[in-house]
This record gives sequence, C-alpha cells and structure tokens, in this order.
Amino acid sequence: MKGLITKSTGLWYQVFSENKTYKARLKGKFKLEGKKLTNPVAVGDWIEFELDEQIKDEGIITTIYPRENYVLRESPRKKGYDHIIASNIDQGVLVVTLKMPRTSLGFVDRFLISLEAFRIPGVIIFNKSDIYSHKDFSKIDLLKDTYEQAGYRVLVTSFNYDVLDDIKCLLLNKISLLSGHSGAGKSTLINNLIPQANQNVSNVSNFANKGVHTTTFAELFELNKNTKIIDTPGIKELGLSEVENEELSHYFPEMRKYLGMCKFHNCLHNNEPDCMIKKRIGKDISEIRYNSYLSILRGEDNRK
Repeated sequence: MKGLITKSTGLWYQVFSENKTYKARLKGKFKLEGKKLTNPVAVGDWIEFELDEQIKDEGIITTIYPRENYVLRESPRKKGYDHIIASNIDQGVLVVTLKMPRTSLGFVDRFLISLEAFRIPGVIIFNKSDIYSHKDFSKIDLLKDTYEQAGYRVLVTSFNYDVLDDIKCLLLNKISLLSGHSGAGKSTLINNLIPQANQNVSNVSNFANKGVHTTTFAELFELNKNTKIIDTPGIKELGLSEVENEELSHYFPEMRKYLGMCKFHNCLHNNEPDCMIKKRIGKDISEIRYNSYLSILRGEDNRK
C-alpha cells in the first residue's frame, strides 16, 4: 500500500492511506544503510508499507519514495548526524516574534538558507502584533522591507485577534512547513485554522522569556484536500547542514545575481578586495543581511 507519513513519533510513524490512518514502523534494513540521519523517514514522505497480518492497522514500511525536496538541520542530539524536518513541501512559513520569545535574525536567516537549498519559497510571519510598541513596529517595518527586498513574502499579524483570511490565502493549495521557536504561536495558528487539531498551547515563561515546548513531534494537518500544514516542534537553534562557506552566498537570493563578478573566483565577500557583493551593500543588499551572512560564515551562535 502507498501512504503519506503524517506524524513521526520516533520509532513509529502515522501513515495516511486510502482515507484511513495506520501505524507503521521501519523495516530493519533502513537503519543499517549507513545514512547519517536521525530519522530515515520524515513527515511528508511517500512510502510503501505492508500491513501486519496479525496486528490490526499496523504495518511495516518497505519503501521510501524519492523526495522532491526536504528541509534539513544538524541533529542537536547526535553529532555528525542530520535531521530531516519535513519533505515534499511547497513553501516554508516561519513564525517570528520580537518578544515573548524573541526570534534572532540569525535563526531567521538560517531557516531561509535551509529552504534555499531546494529553492523552496519562504514566508515570514511576524506574530503578536498586539503586544508591540511603536518602537517595535519601527523595527518590524525595517525588517519587512529588508526581507521583501531579498525576495521573501512578509506578513505582520496577531494570531489571537486578526482575521486569518490572508494566511488562509497564503496556505491555499500548498503543503506548507510551519516552523519557529516554541511560544511563537504556531499551535495557536493551527488551532485557529483547524479547531479539530486541538494542539496544546502554553504561555511563554516570563522568567526566561522562552516558549514551553507544546508540540513534541512533527505532524501534518489537512485544511482541505489540497491544503496541508506540517507543524513542527519549536526549534531553539538551527544548525545548518550541507552548506560550505564557499557556497553560502548562493543561498542569499539578493547576492546570487552578483556571484562571479568579484575579482577572485573564490571570494567569500569578507576581506577580499574588489568584491561586488560588498559594493552592493546599502543598495540592493541590506547591511542587516550582509552582517548575518558574516555571522554564519564565522560560525557564530544563531540565537544572538
């Protein structure tokens, strides 16, 4: 039987096939292939599975179909391994907050880079507009201009109060990956869009200004037949995988059109002379994004 992975809970996976949900696990050989992945199967994967003859509604995954794309991060628990956040998606939607909790620009840019590996469109939603001051909105306006100039769509809203029509239009007829820090509002958005999802929601800790992890596993929800949302556990930090320093600028859309125009073919756009990227800073490459590029190049903490 062919099925879609809709939830990952570690050793077991939830599979949707022929209008029914099954519970399935991996055939042993997949764990012995030497892949450096903490999860050989991810939400969004299409698979083949065989039903267990003795246990009702349980099966064994026998085949994983090739992925059109995927979003990858370094495993936070197993050094040298990667973790697939989700696969076969049409767009990545990042929920960002200026406070309660604060989302760093380093985190935002690393998420966008992970999408750019497969040229997956990225959307940024600034949530919790109901708690921001005039000064906060000035910062949001600057960041909105910065990311729109780079080619990303940006929305400013509050999941608690605003009408969700714009977000529904954004998600319509797509498979969207929803990501962000714990406490940013992902579960609130899912509950507003799909009340039957009944996602747990917790308040942000005033002591640490951090969200409480309420989503434990990645899970796919269906808004309608052609519109699906993959909700993911809150991510504290995002370690980039499979991105070398020499190719980092390729994942910044505003830099791509100037690649190959620098004096040196292996220019890292840092201290090299006659660098076309540096000449465009303040014009069509923002200083904010360039500084973030340098931070990633130096391997600095993405939570700052």
